Amino acid sequence: MARHCGAMATRIQARLSKVCPPRLLQDWHPSLGLSGARLAHTGAAERLQREYDAVVIGAGHNGLVAAAYLQQAGVRTAVLEKRHVLGGAAVTEEIVPGFKFSRASYLLSLLRPQIYAELELERYGLRVLPRDPYSFTPLLEDRSPPRSLLLGHNMAQNQQQIAQFSQKDAQAYPEYEAFMGCMVSALDPLLDAPPVDTAALGKGSLLQQLRNLRALRPLLQAGLALGQQLPRYYEVLTAPISKILDQWFESEPLKATLATDAVIGAMASPHTPGSGYVLLHHVMGELEGRRGAWGYVAGGMGALSQAIACAATARGAHIFAEKAVCHVLLGRDGRAQGVALQDGTEVRSKLVLSNASPQITFLELTPQEQLPKDFVQRIRQVDTRSPVTKINVAVDRLPSFLAAPNARDGQPLPHHQCSIHLNCENTHLLHQAFTEATHGHPSNRPMIELCIPSALDPGLAPQGCHVVSLFTQYTPSMLADGQSWDEQARNAYADRVFDCIEDYAPGFKASVIGRDILTPPDLERIFGLPGGNIFHGGMSLDQLYFARPAPSYSGYRSPIPGLYLCGSGAHPGGGVMGAAGRNAAQVALKDFRHL
Repeated sequence: MARHCGAMATRIQARLSKVCPPRLLQDWHPSLGLSGARLAHTGAAERLQREYDAVVIGAGHNGLVAAAYLQQAGVRTAVLEKRHVLGGAAVTEEIVPGFKFSRASYLLSLLRPQIYAELELERYGLRVLPRDPYSFTPLLEDRSPPRSLLLGHNMAQNQQQIAQFSQKDAQAYPEYEAFMGCMVSALDPLLDAPPVDTAALGKGSLLQQLRNLRALRPLLQAGLALGQQLPRYYEVLTAPISKILDQWFESEPLKATLATDAVIGAMASPHTPGSGYVLLHHVMGELEGRRGAWGYVAGGMGALSQAIACAATARGAHIFAEKAVCHVLLGRDGRAQGVALQDGTEVRSKLVLSNASPQITFLELTPQEQLPKDFVQRIRQVDTRSPVTKINVAVDRLPSFLAAPNARDGQPLPHHQCSIHLNCENTHLLHQAFTEATHGHPSNRPMIELCIPSALDPGLAPQGCHVVSLFTQYTPSMLADGQSWDEQARNAYADRVFDCIEDYAPGFKASVIGRDILTPPDLERIFGLPGGNIFHGGMSLDQLYFARPAPSYSGYRSPIPGLYLCGSGAHPGGGVMGAAGRNAAQVALKDFRHL
């Protein structure tokens, strides 16, 4: 095993050395995975200078994207990351020796195609492994073998699978996909521009007002694209997803499978109004030109962050790990003038972009007396409840499901590359799991999305072994009766999850070599996700577009001149999308040119 892992590490380092600047690779070590390129501060590596044009707080994927665009435009940029690895929640870490986990985020689809192309990420080592089929829902039922629902990119095969449960649903499914696809295409332009600044529309000279009207273009394009169907699409955005799915389908396994995209990462039930938008958010991406497709990043999610970091440093940006920012420096005029680090170092800059959450940016790093009281109140009121506990598992063999037993040779079958949905026989189960969490109790039958990236990327684990990602909910951040997520509570919940998997795939528990349990408090402590929320704040309609992170401040600028928000807490929200970083960089560049 050691020879296998060592050889793999050598191959990875050789591949990276061809595309990454040497300073980014100086302290690379295989035990940290691809995202563990520790940026050295001595020797041949770039030293942290005391002054830049722009400083980016946090090397999450959005911060790295922003840095790459700023530096490409000639703005001297430094990125300061508090952890020893780059990527924020998009990291690869070796938690169990020999097993490389996408420790937090674990799938890619939403990254904007412009970023792929403009930053030449493929040139810098990014390789995405598409999945087809992509969704597998095995059932627990009294028949042998139990049925399952397997969905992929072949519509005829999808209809054949759905027809096991309902001929009517099989016939309706292509129309449903087309309906949702039209809505996604209409809303797509809104992702790549700041929300309309309504306060600016009537200000300035006539010429300035005409220029401001151009900001309405994406909104008008979306309205025109939706056309006469606008009332139906409005219902999708505002209604519970269960209501929308009931209008299209009758079979519960199909409805529950589709509903998972509407509640994943959200403290919401399929019966929660507005849950339809979260579903749309998760089907807005594309891979290799295929709308709604999701894939694994070769080498884990950290390889994506590494590719973006390579693109930024190749353009001249300086990126430093283990440099925790303590607070934003302000001048006498109230403008941001740089940052102070926890070690006392001050780095001056004309622009400061924060990839941290709105809560950390404005409630911890910015002097409160310099912010409007109503703005601070709005930030405090952002709903950051998270239902998510992520469990990373090392196993010595593939799970063998009752509904689709393994082959004799133990090699991956098509369903092993999928998002495998467990405890998703019907939407009532999802609602029940949510209800338990609202009362402070982890779900008895959690919603589980099980992924096995090593089925397509065997280099993530020793030969014959696999890495398993369990994205589970619902687990409240605050437990009932004041109990804490101590070691006993964490292990009790993980054992419950494993018991559920065992029901679908007997022998799973015996295959476990090691596990890494990340409850909402763990996700907050390690990755800076407020309340453990993977989106930096709920994706409900009252916290989107004009209102993200707060009304009048949705265009990436903050109440502090020169301080910008460039992370998932800004428009268009969470997911490994990069849009917030790209959009914020464009806004900051516009202001920089007028300084």
